[in-house]
Amino acid sequence: MKALCLLMVSLFPLVASTRAETEPARPAPSAPVYVIPIRGQIEGALLYVIRRGLAEAERQDAAAVVLVMDTPGGTLAAASDIVRAIQAAHRPVHTFVEKDAFSAGAIIALATRKIFMAPGAVIGDALPIMMSPIGGVQEMSEGLEEKAVSAVAALVRSAAQTAGHDPELAEKMVRRELEYKIGDDVISPAGHLLTLTAEEALQLGQDGQPLLSAGTAPDLTAVLEQLSLAGQPLVEMKITSTEKLARLIAGAAPILMIIGFLGIYIELKTPGFGLPGILGAACLALFFWGHHIAGLAGMEDLLILLAGLILILLEIFLIPGFGFAGIFGIALVLVSLVGAMTRATPDGAWLPAWNELQLPVFKTGVALVGTGVGALILGRFLPRSRLFGRLALTTATAAAEGYTASPDTSAMVGQTGVALTPLRPAGAARIDGQHLDVVTSGEFINAGAMVRVVEAHGNRIVVAQAEAKEQQAEGRGLNSA
Repeated sequence: MKALCLLMVSLFPLVASTRAETEPARPAPSAPVYVIPIRGQIEGALLYVIRRGLAEAERQDAAAVVLVMDTPGGTLAAASDIVRAIQAAHRPVHTFVEKDAFSAGAIIALATRKIFMAPGAVIGDALPIMMSPIGGVQEMSEGLEEKAVSAVAALVRSAAQTAGHDPELAEKMVRRELEYKIGDDVISPAGHLLTLTAEEALQLGQDGQPLLSAGTAPDLTAVLEQLSLAGQPLVEMKITSTEKLARLIAGAAPILMIIGFLGIYIELKTPGFGLPGILGAACLALFFWGHHIAGLAGMEDLLILLAGLILILLEIFLIPGFGFAGIFGIALVLVSLVGAMTRATPDGAWLPAWNELQLPVFKTGVALVGTGVGALILGRFLPRSRLFGRLALTTATAAAEGYTASPDTSAMVGQTGVALTPLRPAGAARIDGQHLDVVTSGEFINAGAMVRVVEAHGNRIVVAQAEAKEQQAEGRGLNSA
C-alpha cells in the first residue's frame, strides 16, 4: 500500500504536466481579441494594414486575432505576402467570413487556424486570372495557365497544411479538373471550382470533422463564444485616414495617371504654366505618395520618374526633332509608374515575377488608353471652348496693322563684311557698318575673315566665307578709303 501511494505521488507531476501540454492555457481576462477588417479589394496597400494590425496585437498581448472578411478577391502577390505574415504571427489568427471570401480572400482564410462563417456566407473559387493591359480578362496559353495554377495550388496547399485544413479541398478551389468527394459522395465534380456555402462548409469530412468551417456564427460575439473567448475585451483595429487614402489611391491609380497625363498635355499645348499643369503634377505626386504609404513605391521609383521627365523636356526644348532621349524618357516614366505599383521583389531579385506585374501593367495600360482618348477629345473640342480662349491668345496680329515680329533684313543678302569673332558657327560680324549677330551653315570661320550674307530672315542672318575675288574687292575698297 505504501509503495502504491509513493508510485501515485511520483506519477502526479507527469500527469499534470501532460495535461498542461494538451490543454492550452486560458488567456488572461484582460487579454483582448484583436479584430482586423478585410473588406473590398485585396491589394498591396492592405498588406501594410494587416502587418500593422498583427504587430499591435502582439504588443497588446492579444488572446487571438480575428480577420473579419468580405472581399471579392484581389492580387495574388498581396495574398501571398499576407499569408506569410499570418504564418509568422505569434498570436492565433482566425477568420470570420461575413459575406464573401473569394479568390485571394479564400487563400488568406485558409492560412488561419479556424474559419467561421455567417449564415449565407460563401468561400472558394481561387483560380488565378490574367488581366489584359487594355482591359478585361485575357486568355492564357495552356503552358502559362498551368504555370500560374500550379503556383497558386502550391500556395493554398501550404496555407491549408500549416493551418490544419484539408489541402485537397483547398487545391480544388484552384484546379477545376480535380474531383473532390467524401466516400462515394461527390462534393465538387470535375470541371467545376469548389465554392462552399456556410452550410456546405459544415459537412463532415472523412475524418469526422467539418470540411472547412469551424462553425456558423451570426456575429463576432458568437464567434468568441465558439472560440471559448467569451468575455474577453474586443478591440477592432482602427484604419487611419492615411491608410484609407492609400488604399483608395491604389484602387484609383489609373484615374490619377490619366488626369496627370492630360494636365501635362494641356499645359504643353497652352502658353505659360497654369492650372492644368498644377493639377497634373499634383495627381502624379498623389499617386506616388499613396503607393509610398502603402509600402509599394520607393524613392528609386520617384528618381526614375524625374529622370524620364528631364529627358522628355530636353527632347522638347533643346534637342531638335524627337529621338533617343524622348523615347528613353517615355520608357523611364512608364517603368517608374509600373514599379510604384509593384511590391519589392524578395531575395534581392532584379525583376519581379509576371504575376506580380500583371495588375500594374494593366492599370498603366488603362491609363495610356484613357489618356489617348482624352487627348483626342480635348484636341477636338478644347480650341473651341471658352477656357481655351482664356488660356491662349487667339487674336492675330498682322503687319498691315503695324505689328512686326522682326525687321526686314532681306536686302542684306549679298553684302559682305568681316567676322569680328570666330564663327563656330555663331558669332558676330560687321556688315554695312553694323555690328550684327550672325551664324554660318555649319562651317568654321576665323575672326577677321571676310564673310558674305547668303540668307537673311529677320534677326537670323546666315553668312559664308567670301570668295577670293570678293575679299580682294573688299580689300581695295578699304585701301582706297
